Amino acid sequence: MTKRKKKGRFVLCVVAVIVVAAGVVAGRHFRFFGRVCFDFRQWYYASEWRERSLWLPGYAVTLEAKPVAGVDDNLSGLTWNRDTRTLFAVINNPAEIVELSTGGDVLRSIGLRGMADPEAIEYIGDGSYILSDERAQKLVQVFIDANTDSVDARDLQRITVGSGDAGNSGVEGLAWDFSERKLYAAKEKRPVHIYEVTGFPHNSGNALNVDVTDNQQRDDRLFVTDVSGLDFNQRYRHLLVLSDESRILLEIDTSGQPVSSQSLQSGHGLSAPVPQPEGVAMDDDDTLYLVSEPNLFYVFRPQSRH
Repeated sequence: MTKRKKKGRFVLCVVAVIVVAAGVVAGRHFRFFGRVCFDFRQWYYASEWRERSLWLPGYAVTLEAKPVAGVDDNLSGLTWNRDTRTLFAVINNPAEIVELSTGGDVLRSIGLRGMADPEAIEYIGDGSYILSDERAQKLVQVFIDANTDSVDARDLQRITVGSGDAGNSGVEGLAWDFSERKLYAAKEKRPVHIYEVTGFPHNSGNALNVDVTDNQQRDDRLFVTDVSGLDFNQRYRHLLVLSDESRILLEIDTSGQPVSSQSLQSGHGLSAPVPQPEGVAMDDDDTLYLVSEPNLFYVFRPQSRH
């Protein structure tokens, strides 16, 4: 073999090693291989999973990118109040809570004091909500009724999940399981992590017994690079996981196995990608509501399953 041929083969080997290494790194960072594998399984098991899940591929947008009048920027977090049949969202600068109609109109604005960086809100019943303070990784219980025009969170019941200042990668999503009285709280990234919290909030007459656990196997199955919102569906007992960076909404079962997904990049009747999805909620009729920064409101409804 000539020196030129040996040199050529050596160069090809080096290039091949670099390509493979780059692919591995990219795959780990973007969880590309996990997503490809899931896409195949979603297609292969479609007929089976469609009947026992929300089946997000069957959803289509019916209200797209409506600017929320009166909100200029930083619209984040979303929850469905099944008692008032309205939606509640948070704004982190300035700190506010807004009540929205199902058509994306502001019904009222509620001033919020005592929280530096509110990013998520979750209704847990009886006029009670949980708010997350992202950087401090704190969860705070607040109460809102029909006459509430401001909330001061400084002296209210709270707990800390995680440790230290998480910067801009703290708790970004909350979801409440009414039957188990369990709260899911998602750390945004570095790494993506979903805490399970029981015993909070607690009744004043009972001893404090808060338990914070996790499910590493479930977290490892999430092929998204961040989590920007959560919701829990009581009918199927499935968790909805919203990702801004991956532009996707995932439905996962009780074991943490992804069972369906909805792209927020294209399809589902979207004329343009959702720019920065930050909150998701579902009503009692399985209608999906989504908010995106700076101030956009979306509605998705299930189409025929057949």
